[in-house]
Amino acid sequence: MSDSGGLFESLKRLLRTLLSILQTRLELLSNDLEEARMRIGQMLVYACVALFCFCWAIMLLTVFIVALFWDSYRLQVLGGLCAGFFVAGVLTLNTLRSLARERPKLFASSLAELSKDRENLASSNE
Repeated sequence: MSDSGGLFESLKRLLRTLLSILQTRLELLSNDLEEARMRIGQMLVYACVALFCFCWAIMLLTVFIVALFWDSYRLQVLGGLCAGFFVAGVLTLNTLRSLARERPKLFASSLAELSKDRENLASSNE
């Protein structure tokens, strides 16, 4: 009778361990998804800032060309603003490109943990 009770307790411990491992893996997966969501949000913000800066650069360039024939210091101010927005747009676009190139592998930490689990099971079976 004590053997079957011991076997039943071992199965319960095994089930608790498996559920604990599953919970940990799901938490890691959730973290990976959250990181991916935050990264996409950050990239979207940079894309919007770049678009805003380029739109202003085009608008100011148009005003600059129109004002080119006027005879005061308006040209230097408009040209400086246009150049400033253009440079800001280029810098933001470069930051966005570098973020897009550096994208981490989706679920990398979850996959690494699963690989460790597989190695541990393989070594314990030997």
